[in-house]
Amino acid sequence: MNAGPVLPGRDDDPDRLYTITRGRSRSPENAFDLVTLLVAEREPAPGMQSEHVRILRMCEAPTAVVEVAAELALPVSVVKILLGDLLETGAITARHPRFAPTKARLPDLDTLKQVLHGLQRL
Repeated sequence: MNAGPVLPGRDDDPDRLYTITRGRSRSPENAFDLVTLLVAEREPAPGMQSEHVRILRMCEAPTAVVEVAAELALPVSVVKILLGDLLETGAITARHPRFAPTKARLPDLDTLKQVLHGLQRL
């Protein structure tokens, strides 16, 4: 019985995924979601895992987690484990809007009132 065509570059063989993640099944708690932007902080080092090297090259410019998973043709859960490795060593930085300080994004209420008052006087 044929399970269907295998897509090029898509290999979800459990043994391969187990090897890539070195047997780990969880990424760091709340470190990444699909839209977290990643930026490489250094060049790949000799002897690095090939997936780590590809991620660092992809993330020379800000790249979302979902884009990395698509480019590597790996499940997002596996990519998050690999990204956790790179984040732990400082090879990448991760930014997500929900982690930005709230006060930095919203203006002061008094300032808004002054602006409104000024607009009303126009």
